[in-house]
Amino acid sequence: MQLWRCLWRRPVELQLDARRRCSSVRGEVRVRFAPSPTGFLHLGGLRTALYNYIFAKKYGGSFILRLEDTDQSRLVPGAAESIEDMLEWAGVPPDESPRRGGPLGPYLQSQRLELYAHAAQQLVDSGRAYYCFCSSQRLDLLRKEALRTGQTPRYDNRCRHLQAGKVQEKRAQAVPHVVRFRLDAGVEPFQDLIFGRSHHEVAEVEGDPVVMKADGFPTYHLANVVDDHYMRISHVLRGSEWLISTSKHLLMYRALGWRPPTFGHLPLLMNKDGTKLSKRQGDIFIQSFQRDGVLPEALLDITTNCGSGFNTNQVGRRIDKLISEFNPSKITTHSALLDLQKLPEFNRIHLRQRIEDEEQCRLLVADLQGRIGRLCTAAEIQDERVLHEDYIRRVLRLRKGHISSLKELLSPAFSYLWVRPSVSSQQVAALTTEAQHIASLVLELMAERDGELAVDSLSQDLKTLAKQARHTKYGDVMRLLRLALSGLQQGPSVAEMMASLGPAEIRHRVRKLSLLSEAG
Repeated sequence: MQLWRCLWRRPVELQLDARRRCSSVRGEVRVRFAPSPTGFLHLGGLRTALYNYIFAKKYGGSFILRLEDTDQSRLVPGAAESIEDMLEWAGVPPDESPRRGGPLGPYLQSQRLELYAHAAQQLVDSGRAYYCFCSSQRLDLLRKEALRTGQTPRYDNRCRHLQAGKVQEKRAQAVPHVVRFRLDAGVEPFQDLIFGRSHHEVAEVEGDPVVMKADGFPTYHLANVVDDHYMRISHVLRGSEWLISTSKHLLMYRALGWRPPTFGHLPLLMNKDGTKLSKRQGDIFIQSFQRDGVLPEALLDITTNCGSGFNTNQVGRRIDKLISEFNPSKITTHSALLDLQKLPEFNRIHLRQRIEDEEQCRLLVADLQGRIGRLCTAAEIQDERVLHEDYIRRVLRLRKGHISSLKELLSPAFSYLWVRPSVSSQQVAALTTEAQHIASLVLELMAERDGELAVDSLSQDLKTLAKQARHTKYGDVMRLLRLALSGLQQGPSVAEMMASLGPAEIRHRVRKLSLLSEAG
């Protein structure tokens, strides 16, 4: 198989400062995000993918999505497709992936089993790995005995010492077996891009790890080494929970005669109180944020804002700004504390940016048109003009900076924008006896202001208008107009309501107010 041959890798040179990190990157950059489709994409995974994506784009490289689906018993239906869907929705699409393909695929581990089998056999033939025939019962007894004596469970390396003849005999008898990698003492230190000089003598604390399971599927430790090599990965940026395993992986690279990539372990993303983000929280899955109307750029912004690795730490950054300000030397080892209670504020800022962008605003208008059509029946909608682009765009411009999501505009507090309110003569009479006079004043004002209305000038006009009421105070005049326009007792200013609805709709609702006054 051609993929078995060692693929040429352009060298990637790293300039390290005296302490730990890279100040420049040279050569072909290829990074990967390699989740397991045993669940759906969550915030922690998105953050890892984001840093890899930013790193790749900062240095003109490629971002690869590889799905590690070797644990077949735990695969979740639909998770593989959803992971790629969510990356694309979030604005961090892979350059190579199971869906997009690429020159160094396939990108599903279950389709690369021959590569792992070949690497495992190479390790066995060189004496760096061996067949292990220990039964699950024996391994369970070892674990229980270690726990009983207060020790960390570990394999005792028993099969490492089997004679060659015994191994041949058991294999001839088709005794179930796995392949274990021989951990040797004397691991060389390595320079992590974030944590600096790292060194873990894994042979002193662990038994020899399984690299090939009895079902012919590899474990993570072998598969990620093999894939990173053949996919020419230059930098491995992953969570700091893998830092302790890196020495083990470097031993495998050395045993296979391969040059390892450069490693950088990202500090964990945690809750604001320092507790670990958990999938059991339920609300940390990216699909949940998408469903709740969170903008992808707001999610990327808050995820990076609480961490490190950028020259500045401003709120409101989009992906292009994140890329331009990214500086790997500024990534710290401290955990990033995420306060999701701030997410609505991040969403408000990014929604405002979208409204101010001509093309993005057009997409928001189309989105809102669809939502209104699904929420309201044709009979409920006050006038088909509320679905026109100009009307919805005007509403968005007036509400920008005040709303955190489009869903708010579909709440009862803003139903007056789409559906004419129901108002009774009793409600009107409770506020004033001169509703008809006030209605006539508003109609006169609208006759003078037949174009697009401005909130500031309307505010002044309404103050002048209220002074012309004989027995009604300014506050009650505003309450009356708010009732007539929206059927509500609170909400945006009356001037903003009028600017949103426009002269024609204001006239319609105020005439109804006049009729109610007559009926009363």
